[in-house]
Order: sequence, then structure tokens, then C-alpha cells
Amino acid sequence: MQKIKTALLSYGMSGKVFHAPFLDIHSGFELVGSWERSKQLIQLDYPNVKSYGTLEEVLQDDIDLVIVNTPVGTHFEYAKQILLAGKHAVVEKAFTTKVAEAEELRDLAKEKGLKLSVFQNRRWDSDLKTARKVLSDNVLGELVEAEFHFDRYNPILSPKGHKETANAGAGVLKDLGPHIIDQALYLFGFPQSVFADIRITREHSLVDDWIDILLYYPDFRVRLKAGFFVREANPAYVIHGKKGSFLKPRGDVQEDELKLGKKPNLASWGTEASGNEGLLHTEIDGKIIKEKVPTLQGDYYDYFEGVYQSIINNLSEPVTAQEGVNVMRIIESAIESSSQKKVINL
Repeated sequence: MQKIKTALLSYGMSGKVFHAPFLDIHSGFELVGSWERSKQLIQLDYPNVKSYGTLEEVLQDDIDLVIVNTPVGTHFEYAKQILLAGKHAVVEKAFTTKVAEAEELRDLAKEKGLKLSVFQNRRWDSDLKTARKVLSDNVLGELVEAEFHFDRYNPILSPKGHKETANAGAGVLKDLGPHIIDQALYLFGFPQSVFADIRITREHSLVDDWIDILLYYPDFRVRLKAGFFVREANPAYVIHGKKGSFLKPRGDVQEDELKLGKKPNLASWGTEASGNEGLLHTEIDGKIIKEKVPTLQGDYYDYFEGVYQSIINNLSEPVTAQEGVNVMRIIESAIESSSQKKVINL
């Protein structure tokens, strides 16, 4: 199998938890190393890889793919340098800080004949995959409304300075927001217009930490919410159609298991424990049913497999740069809507 030589741009939580384990188990990737600015940690986990001192060292090495897993404000600058160096790129969310930056990266990758993908791993969460199957089974009837939540209870400010200083990449809109925005566009397509309310709710916070975004589609509405003062969680996915409803709590186990140091496998990885199943209450063939829906297996491995196939077999990326542009359009429109307190047409 042809190997894709891959480097990370940091080995903090995201590199250690979300990227390296999957690059390690996928036979099509060779994890060559990571840029590490202060602490050299990657070799403790992967003794045979390199610890780079600068981005220039990464770009001068024999690398095919670079993963930009650095603070949001650096994504555009680093991704542009990577593409100009003739290397494929995966960029974490939020893709960039502005739509114009996202479009420039998209166009540059196309011009260079390179693959550029946004790391929207939450498409491969067990709960989202289950909600998607319910929609594809068409058991709810004509859609009326959907509401997605990514809520937490965490009133304490993050110790990571880039997350709490007032900069273009900080705030929940560009942290948790891209997950649920991307999921909505993935399931329902691009909306006609946007209305948003963006707030600061934590004491001493300098960045937004509460969002309520309403996406307008011709015949239904989708509401997206995230905040840090939800001690009792709402269902992560609430979908109502003219025949019935589906409610699903957030239950994907992958992040928690990766943080515990567990290694992904292809058999049981991403399997939720019983008790977190979604509830389907609808009418099928004239019969009212109310039952639990088995949760599908989540697996971020499938994202990396998609990246592999896109590079080796010239297929479309698992999450395209254009899809990243679309998420940034919603984010930019949400900021404008909240500022002007009006609906923004797309």
C-alpha cells in the first residue's frame, strides 16, 4: 500500500488525541513527525518520528500531507504556506477566520492540483450518524424543524490564552459552532438565510460563549445552540416532522476514550454504551410507534480513510474546501446578524 507521509503542526491535545492515533493505525499513512515549539512530547508516544523546530523544517522535509491543528488564527497563514510548498493539507475547524481566506485557500489548492480538507470529524460521531439514518429512512414525514445542541457546563475560563483573548479565531462560534453548523449543512444543505444571537455569559469573558443560530430553509427551520451554562443537558438532536419526532442525546464516546489513551480499533471502536439510544415516536404504515433506535457505530477512522482515498485515487475529499467555505459563510453571516439584529439573506 502506498504510504502518505504526514506531519502535524502541533502535538497538544488535538494532535495526541484526534490525529496521531488514527494516522498510526491506518496502514496508508506514515506519521513522520510534528512541529513542537517548546515541549518535545511526540517521541514519548512515537519514538521513531521527528520533532521539528520550525514550520520551514516541516515543509523542507519529504512530506506529502500536513495537518494544520494549531489555533484558528494561524490556519490561513500556515495552510497557504503548505499549499505553496506543494503539499496536501488538512485544516482543523474553524477552517479560517474569514470567508475570503477560506475561498483563497480553496482556489489555491485547486490551482496547485492539491487536496485540501477541513477536519470536521463530528460527521463521524455515532449520534450524528444515527440521526442521519433516521432522516434517510424517511420515517418522520415532511420536515418541520430541527434543533442541534452542543452544550457544556463550564463557567471557568480556559487556561489556553488563544481561546480567551479577543482575537479573530476565539469564541464558541468558531470553536463548537463549526461542528453543529457543518452537521446541519451536511444533513440539510445550504440555507436561504440566517438569524443569530451571540452573547458573552461567563464572568470576565472577552469572547462569545453562547450562540443561537436559526437557519431558514424554504419549508423548515434548523436551530443551532451552544453554551457553557447547561448543567442538565438538552438532547443533542431534536428533529420533528409531520409524522413524528426523533430525539437523541449526545453520546459519542470517541473523544473521551481517546483522552484516556485508548487506541482505536476497527471492530468495536465508537460503540456507545446502552442507555443513550435515540427515541423515535412516529407513524409508520398507519401504526403509531414509540421505540428506542439502536445507535450506529461512530468512527473517525473513516475520515482518514477518505483523506487517503482522495490523495491516492484522486477522489473528492471527505470534507471539501468548499464545504469549509460554506461553514465560514454561516459564521460570518451569524456575526453580521447578531450585530445588526436582523435576518441575513444568503
